[in-house]
Amino acid sequence: MSSGELQRSAILSTLILLRAVTGFPGDGRAVWSRNPHVSPVNESQLFLYDTFPKNFLWGVGTGAFQVEGSWEKDGKGPSIWDQFIHTHLRTVNSSEGASDSYIFLEKDVTALDFLGVSFYQFSISWPRLFPDGIVANANAKGLQYYNALLDALVLRNIEPMVTLYYWDLPWALQEKYGGWKNESLVEIFNDYATYCFKTFGDRVKYWITIHNPYLVAWHGYGTGIHAPGEKGKVADVYAVGHHLIKAHSKVWHNYNRNFRPHQKGHLSITLGSHWIEPNKSENTMDILKCQQSMVSVLGWFASPIYGDGDYPEVMKDKLLSLLPVFSEAEKSEVKGTADFFAFSFGPNNFKPPNTMAKMGQNVSLNLREVLNWIKLEYGDPQILIAENGWFTDSHVKTEDTTAIYMMKNFLNQVLQAIKFDGIHVFGYTAWSLLDGFEWQDAYLTRRGLFYVDFNSEQKERKPKSSARYYKQIIQENGFLLKESIPDVKGRFPCDFSWGVTESVIKPESVASSPQFNDPHLYLWNVTGNRLLRRVEGVLLKTRSAQCTDFLSIKTQLEMLVRMKVTHYRFALDWPSILPTGNLSAVNRQALRYYRCVVSEGLKLGISPMVTLYYPTHARLGLPAPLLHAGGWLHPATAQAFQDYAGLCFRELGDLVKLWITINEPNRLSHVYNRTSNDTYRAAHNLLLAHARVWHLYDRRYRPSQRGALSLSLHADWAEPANPFAESHQQAAERFLQFEIGWFAEPIFRGGDYPRAMREHIAARKAQGLSASALPRFTAEESRLVRGAADFHALNHFTTRLVVHESLRGSRYDADRDARFLQDITCPSSPTRLAVVPWGQRRVLRWMRERYGDLDVYITANGIDDPSPENDGLRMYYLEKYLQEALKAYLIDKVKIKGYYAFKLTEEKSKPRFGFFTPEFKAKSSTQFYNKLISSSGFPPANSSAGCSQIQRSTECAICLFLVQKKPLIFFSCCFFFTLVLLLSVTILHKRKRRKFWQAEKLQHIPLRQDHKRVLS
Repeated sequence: MSSGELQRSAILSTLILLRAVTGFPGDGRAVWSRNPHVSPVNESQLFLYDTFPKNFLWGVGTGAFQVEGSWEKDGKGPSIWDQFIHTHLRTVNSSEGASDSYIFLEKDVTALDFLGVSFYQFSISWPRLFPDGIVANANAKGLQYYNALLDALVLRNIEPMVTLYYWDLPWALQEKYGGWKNESLVEIFNDYATYCFKTFGDRVKYWITIHNPYLVAWHGYGTGIHAPGEKGKVADVYAVGHHLIKAHSKVWHNYNRNFRPHQKGHLSITLGSHWIEPNKSENTMDILKCQQSMVSVLGWFASPIYGDGDYPEVMKDKLLSLLPVFSEAEKSEVKGTADFFAFSFGPNNFKPPNTMAKMGQNVSLNLREVLNWIKLEYGDPQILIAENGWFTDSHVKTEDTTAIYMMKNFLNQVLQAIKFDGIHVFGYTAWSLLDGFEWQDAYLTRRGLFYVDFNSEQKERKPKSSARYYKQIIQENGFLLKESIPDVKGRFPCDFSWGVTESVIKPESVASSPQFNDPHLYLWNVTGNRLLRRVEGVLLKTRSAQCTDFLSIKTQLEMLVRMKVTHYRFALDWPSILPTGNLSAVNRQALRYYRCVVSEGLKLGISPMVTLYYPTHARLGLPAPLLHAGGWLHPATAQAFQDYAGLCFRELGDLVKLWITINEPNRLSHVYNRTSNDTYRAAHNLLLAHARVWHLYDRRYRPSQRGALSLSLHADWAEPANPFAESHQQAAERFLQFEIGWFAEPIFRGGDYPRAMREHIAARKAQGLSASALPRFTAEESRLVRGAADFHALNHFTTRLVVHESLRGSRYDADRDARFLQDITCPSSPTRLAVVPWGQRRVLRWMRERYGDLDVYITANGIDDPSPENDGLRMYYLEKYLQEALKAYLIDKVKIKGYYAFKLTEEKSKPRFGFFTPEFKAKSSTQFYNKLISSSGFPPANSSAGCSQIQRSTECAICLFLVQKKPLIFFSCCFFFTLVLLLSVTILHKRKRRKFWQAEKLQHIPLRQDHKRVLS
């Protein structure tokens, strides 16, 4: 690079950076400069349930070459794409057939009727009207087809929106002139447009001159992946773009001058683009690269038309002589030649990835942000989404589930842009009406709302799930919240258990401080090395450690009091209590520690819910001898568990009123996953173990201890990912049977596994898909497990979207024949837990309807929040899920007795589920949760305090102060009493001295001779 070019580049960079800092008007880079730390649960970022403006236009589109077929019939001439298929896409037979819209016009119109659209965007095939591209006598058959289509649309009150050029240039013009490289096409295109205005303009009020000129120039003459397939000459690419802009401009002026006055129509050009996000939102250079990326694609055509009539400065300085130059007259001619901003945002703008102008930044599908960029860059124009949608693989027929969620996401981003950002979007075009020819992908992908079997004769249009979904959106004019009702006001009952859950607590073997077991005296070398030095030969008396001497207990209590919870759920560590797995070696110190946890909590008004066994994927939690003997695959483990439970009941039962035997036994498939039969056998033994423990408690301990006992099930809700597919609805119900019914059915209902589960596993086995088999309960075992629980205990975290998928293999996960889909429109956590509050209410109702109207405890409910302090996602989650719990209590009359938030503290290097950091620092959600507790839910405004709220709050504040300041209070008391003692001694001493001096003075007073001196 020459020194002059270097200097020019430096000046340009300085100007651009200066503009980035100052943020001049018309600067789209302000989009990336917004606060990058906006909460994902900020109202403006959440999925918006609302409606579009009253007169919003709903449409659907097609491209002539993609759907018409009949490429040689009725006098149609060849296009550059017909030639391209024969020379570059040899694996594709031809475009013959496709969806045959040219033949089956009525079927297309019927499809439009099904959707209920207000407009239909289609393109006219230039070579079908004029086979050689030159306007002379129009092809009668082609003219008849388009007249018939327009008449059919007008008859149905469907507004036609006509694109003049959608890439199918007549081959004759390519051969004779070299296509769009030749400026002669500007005039030829204007002649073609004039004919269309004259012939069809009485019925057409919306015209598009050219569809996505960027792709025409870049892929047609640069990368060569589009027709005419030329590549390598960058100058040709920009020459083509230049001619396309001039062609559009000429046609716009032609329409504006000669046709608009009496046809009253509107005309624009469809511009397409990607979107891109900076690697670092606070990095000015990354933002600059994003701006350059957008300017080089969308700005290439938008700046001349919607801006100042010329190319962006960035392009002119970068491309120099490669970029054609507009004269001043041409600038005036080009500027303002669009009545609205027609914008295309679809997969063709993102493919192939290696041809995109990414500039090292991150490609994004954020339609809302690119609409904001257009608004800032081009003066807040009226915008039509002229093409939007995504694609599916060719094997997908009518169940295009992914397309539903892509459409949902894109459409809601448009709605957010309208409602929150004030962007004037007046219409939306879903792409495409039909499956068809997808350019360089040919027939390998599908984009239609209607499925077409290309090999069939009649080419029936079968509505896909996305068509049904789009129809629903059009009918409702947006998104209505059907899954849940608005928030309610009310309180939970006064005896409601407000709790927090912790996993396994490891017991401390000795007190945290050595002062209680070390009898030696130490001197502190204050002026020297500041170390303690033992005084030899001096022994002091010690005392046994007290509960409050355990540092971990003290820390837990401080956190619990700060949260204002009334209940604390934690799990015992079985190996710590019984290292050998049997009663031959009982760790009394561990039992004493757990008793301290319970008793100290009770002193502060915090009742325990104790879990006996808490296995996890990382740690099965069994004593080593039992683990080595086969764990839960061995029936003897159930007897060992019963012995262990009996010990805990004896030692702790007088203080514990709520027991959980096993936490999430329905998740042990993560551990016993060698085969499905291992999974089912381990689960069977777990069920029997739980039942034995329940009967032991019921028979021997309940009469005196008066507690309740159950097991805690993982209970995520399931919804069909595709609400229009029966197979998905069946898969969702099947998932619930395998996930919850697996354990709930034997205990709360019939003493056996769910019938649906047995039948499905048997059917898979009969088909040779697996060798799975559920164990059988004996009559005695069935009686043992039936009714062996006092309440429903549910761990609920999220709602799963379930897709039916037939799987082969003898594993528990395969037996369900289901996979999960993530809804990208839902807020979610780093571990991909979707926030779907209404799912909790549904699972509560489902449990009651199927398994009886028992008391319910939500024993774990929470989400991982990446924020170390201000955990806004968790606060949003708590509020919304507790709202759904309140609705279940007040409206559905579910007997909810308690709610336990998950969890007290987070663990290092693990998902951040905790209210407190590993260093025991409280997050914002702690205060948020204790406010909910203090209010007993969501009381109406100006309501009186309930459940002795003020008293409880005061008591808790005093408790917290006493617990946190106990050493200081003790020291202060000692200091005070010492001070009082010293003052008393001093006062007493002074009184004695005063009396003494008074006596001394008396000795020197003269007496009369008859008086005697008497001294006391």
